[in-house]
Amino acid sequence: MAERSSQSLWGYQALVSLPTVAADPFRELVRRALLALGIIALNTLIVWLDHASYRDNVNNDGVSLIDALYYATVTVTTTGYGDITPVSDHARLLNAMLVTPLRIAFLILLVGTTLEVLANEGRRAIVDTRWRKKMRNHTVVLGYGTMGRSALATLLRNGAEPDRIVVVDSSQASVDEANRNGMAAFLGDATSRELLRRAEVPKAKHIVITVNRDDTAILATLTARQLNPHAHIVAAVRAEDNVSLLRQSGADGVVTSSDAVGRLVGLSAVSPDLGATMEDLLSYGEGLDIAQRLVAPDEVGHSTQEISGERVLGVVRGGLLRRFFDPSVATLKTGDELVVVRPSRKPRPRAGTETEPGTRR
Repeated sequence: MAERSSQSLWGYQALVSLPTVAADPFRELVRRALLALGIIALNTLIVWLDHASYRDNVNNDGVSLIDALYYATVTVTTTGYGDITPVSDHARLLNAMLVTPLRIAFLILLVGTTLEVLANEGRRAIVDTRWRKKMRNHTVVLGYGTMGRSALATLLRNGAEPDRIVVVDSSQASVDEANRNGMAAFLGDATSRELLRRAEVPKAKHIVITVNRDDTAILATLTARQLNPHAHIVAAVRAEDNVSLLRQSGADGVVTSSDAVGRLVGLSAVSPDLGATMEDLLSYGEGLDIAQRLVAPDEVGHSTQEISGERVLGVVRGGLLRRFFDPSVATLKTGDELVVVRPSRKPRPRAGTETEPGTRR
């Protein structure tokens, strides 16, 4: 559930934060206070209605309402000074059958917060262990800012399951938002080797790095690649000069965010239609969509121009992307993957599944 301090009951290990429906702490505090007052009030009423069966051993002047409240207070707190006592048999019976359970309920309520903390910590450790055992071939997103949210939105729209995504961010607000969106999350530094290990980076299939600083992205990429030599790592960087450093650190794909935005702005300035078309391609569900899919059996042996209903931009063969005009992919082969542009909400392709361009399955 977030990275713990040295005072954590369970040590230094960070526990996964899973989506939950959290109660309002102020409302819970008010509810417990009202329950405590209700117990005291009920106990006071029991004594007051039967005040003739009680004796004040100090003043010997009978039991008043204030005496009943005093008796109820010291009784539920198990103090019991003995100055007011039940003398009749039925009063003692009522004390045994009604007042004693109220006393126990008050004590449980009094220490309930401590018990709840202990129980929650134990439950969180168990949930963390169970979650860790089932996480395989998942996606880890380092950085849940604007870029991270957009990347995850695209993944989710293309069939990714929220419970197969893990977010790591240094902001508690981002972790909480990831939980609200149905994803597990860790609070902490995306460059921390121990934290990335706790996020099951060594077992991940895809790693998306969208942190706010280029130096952090480089270090996070290097750490993630050392922990997982086989995962597909995509990183966002702001400065073009740092692209080579990201690739040397182990990133399979690098997106220069500032240049990409600048090119889009430039295209929009040259021609609003060009900018609108590019934005349409980057959006999902309206106008045109860009996707990657396996070649269908009945498409094998044909050229890219013969694909109907879609426009082929490139062919992935042997892990290498080739443009549609490359003569080496003039004829499609079994196992090829097509990067296509097509109308939105088109039925699923006849073979394989689709992903965002540049991803691997």
